[in-house]
Amino acid sequence: MRTLLYNCGEVAHMSTGDDEFPLSGNMILDRKSLVYPPGMGILIDSTKILRIGPMEDLVAEFAPWYPATSENGVTKVVDVGGMAVVPGFVDSHTHLVWSGDRANELSMRISGKSYKEISQIGGGIMKTVNSTRSAPQKQLVESGLRRLDSALKNGTTSLEAKSGYGLDLDSEVKLLEAISVISRESPCDVKATWLGAHDFPKEMTRKEYVDHLITDQLPVISELSLAKWVDVFCEDGWFTNEQTEEIVSASKSFGLESRLHVDEFVDSGGLQLASELGSVSADHVACSNDDSRISAAESGTVQTFLPGTPYVLGKKIDLPVLKCIDEDWPFSFATDFNPNCPITSLPMIGSLATHRIGIEPIAALAAVTRNPATTMFQDTGEVRGVIAEGCSADLNILWSPSADSWCQTPGTSPISYTLKDGEIVNSNNVY
Repeated sequence: MRTLLYNCGEVAHMSTGDDEFPLSGNMILDRKSLVYPPGMGILIDSTKILRIGPMEDLVAEFAPWYPATSENGVTKVVDVGGMAVVPGFVDSHTHLVWSGDRANELSMRISGKSYKEISQIGGGIMKTVNSTRSAPQKQLVESGLRRLDSALKNGTTSLEAKSGYGLDLDSEVKLLEAISVISRESPCDVKATWLGAHDFPKEMTRKEYVDHLITDQLPVISELSLAKWVDVFCEDGWFTNEQTEEIVSASKSFGLESRLHVDEFVDSGGLQLASELGSVSADHVACSNDDSRISAAESGTVQTFLPGTPYVLGKKIDLPVLKCIDEDWPFSFATDFNPNCPITSLPMIGSLATHRIGIEPIAALAAVTRNPATTMFQDTGEVRGVIAEGCSADLNILWSPSADSWCQTPGTSPISYTLKDGEIVNSNNVY
């Protein structure tokens, strides 16, 4: 059955130019070219958007019997009450699956201990690894589905999920298989990244572990088709640039592209390396230098900022997002959901970006829809993160007539309804 969304408020379609590429510079701020005014309708046929146009024109052509009845067996009319419509959100950096609890680390940070110091005294990644290794896969699936449901209630329709809390072959396979089950059982698109190179387990030297990743884990992960990308925590104190290049190069030979953790705490040249390696994205990038940002823009490596991370670490959220707009460098936002940053809400990230960094809501919206979608779906032939004829009907109906409302309810979801591939999969009705 066709569905006609009638009586839309603003429709932030985000579709201008070539939708397969991210928005940047002046284009990311051009609200006039990115938002339809109120009064439009959206006709959905099965999973795709068939037509977008003035609502009365669509009613006359496809539902001339409306409003006497809301459906006729072929077309159903849904009056969205003048509320705004935006694309489904795309969260391109999450650590969805793990077990354990690290709530005690907040007091350590408040007392002055750094991320690295907490890791050295038994906290951090390895604490989660120890809990996750002993967790049954069923438990990991159940907790992952609960977290994904929370993301869905906040409008996320596509999500990247990393392994990385196993750090041995069996545990990494267990995590990636759990992600595969979650993907099948949720309406969200969930795409897996192998992050075996997240930290170094105590049972091996660093060289032994890098060799283990390449000779033991990588062939199995590839043979089982468990991941779409490889990731490496390329950071001072963790994996060096040379080790990162070795792992990424080996992964390329198995058909895995890369999306990398880089330059979170210091500028170690990680973004420059990601650009040279052709990574689809380089994430964190809080400390990267301008030359590497230019290289990323030229190579097509999308910088992904994670404002929630400095927020939970008690740091200033002084990410150079405004400069990226001024310099025409493409960027995305993501949640970095993990045991240390349990944020499932991209609207919360949008609130941090607008209220604390000071970027326009429409630019922040591009950074959680179209821009990350170009890194998530670039080799599939699909165009997501936009509202356009012929594209998948991944949509959020907001609580307000203004599309800018998507990021103005921190702590509460701004979503009234979420459609995934044309089906209503979430109904909040908070406002």
